Amino acid sequence: MRNTAKVFAMAAVLALVLPVAAFALSPYSEDFESLNQADAGALGGAGWLVFANVFGPDWSYWYGYGVFPAPNGSGGFSNVAIGEGGAAQGQQQLVVFSDYNNTDHGVGAHIESLVFQEQAIAAGDIGETWVFDFQAKMGDLAGASTAVAFIKTLNPMAGYATTNYITVDMTGAAATWSDYSLAIFIDGSLDGQLLQIGFQNIAGSYEPSGVFYDNLSFYPSGPVAVEEASWGSVKSLFK
Repeated sequence: MRNTAKVFAMAAVLALVLPVAAFALSPYSEDFESLNQADAGALGGAGWLVFANVFGPDWSYWYGYGVFPAPNGSGGFSNVAIGEGGAAQGQQQLVVFSDYNNTDHGVGAHIESLVFQEQAIAAGDIGETWVFDFQAKMGDLAGASTAVAFIKTLNPMAGYATTNYITVDMTGAAATWSDYSLAIFIDGSLDGQLLQIGFQNIAGSYEPSGVFYDNLSFYPSGPVAVEEASWGSVKSLFK
């Protein structure tokens, strides 16, 4: 009976130890082909989120709103587009633009719209380099509107302060599909922080701001740190 009790105790410890790895960063890929373009919840159901920051005409900060599931077909933030791709992009793509449902467009405000995926960084990710690859082409972005793609980290223990903001400028994206890539090294200071990959634009006065994206991949480059919990190490807890 004592040995049986030890087995159950060890199983309980494994149940506590092993899930730690489940909160590590996970590879992600999306080509948008499996999403229902007619479904208003298609992007939100696929894990996409949105947030907005609003600045006055003088760039003083006014307010923010979100985080919300990314909309589809609402006139704000994002849509599943059809027919904007070539052979490599298939039938469906993501298009990201300003929140045109925000009436402060009409009073000269600058609206920063963010469309992103979010994961938590764990101790097992430290020492890894993660890469965000995607394809993009210019949509209807014009006027003073700007756009970037990004990898961002946020520290929940410091009021969600931004600790990394790695970008590639999409304001001058080509009219034809092109490849883009960003990368981040996960150092020890990022343990427990949030990591976002996604797309941002800033627009005002209802100026157009759309950029198309497709074939997204987020993955570790090179060796991946592994946090092992071997049977021998678990047994050593019991004397």
